[in-house]
Amino acid sequence: MTSSPKPSRRTMNSEEERLQLVSTARILHDAGYSPGTSGNISVRIGDDIIVSPTGTRLGSLNADNLSMVDLNGDYISGSKPTKESVMHAAVYRARPLDRVVIHLHSPFATALSCLKGLNSNDALLPLTPYYIMRVGRLPIVPYFAPGEKSLAAAIEHAAHDSHAILLANHGTLVSAPTFEDACAATEEIEATARLFFTIGERATNTLTARQVIELLAKFQ
Repeated sequence: MTSSPKPSRRTMNSEEERLQLVSTARILHDAGYSPGTSGNISVRIGDDIIVSPTGTRLGSLNADNLSMVDLNGDYISGSKPTKESVMHAAVYRARPLDRVVIHLHSPFATALSCLKGLNSNDALLPLTPYYIMRVGRLPIVPYFAPGEKSLAAAIEHAAHDSHAILLANHGTLVSAPTFEDACAATEEIEATARLFFTIGERATNTLTARQVIELLAKFQ
């Protein structure tokens, strides 16, 4: 009995997933979550990663002009990839069931990443059930220059325990099995960070430890 041939890279790069990547990127850009050419997005197809190119606005991506890298973040084909493709590859190595990674410099989450004194295991308080349901927790990775291999190593370590990460003085990094889930978690981090700054120093009711555990057991 002969085995089935291994799918070629051309076969694996489905047009539908490229279009989904472009559509999701535009949604995030139009929401104001990726100023200028900041932020990047990717989808994993087998052992290949389709990622947004360097120096390109998320709102102006083209399905035919994306980049392809491998699971080490090394260039394969297409446009020149973002230098942060190594971060995406690190997440996929740590979380083989996740297929989408979104990295943003959204305003409130990035402001949060610049604060001192945050809980390094979870930068945000459990203000709403939706934060727990969609994000779970938000550990902080210390600052490294964008694109550095040391940053990728720190991300790979953190991603084993969390699909959402806050990069100090940088932004957010979120992974999920689908575009919809990754986008929802990314938006929830920004919404919760905005609540955090809006509440400020006022006395705050947060979810109890028991409520958090119940939500995690049901939705994570």
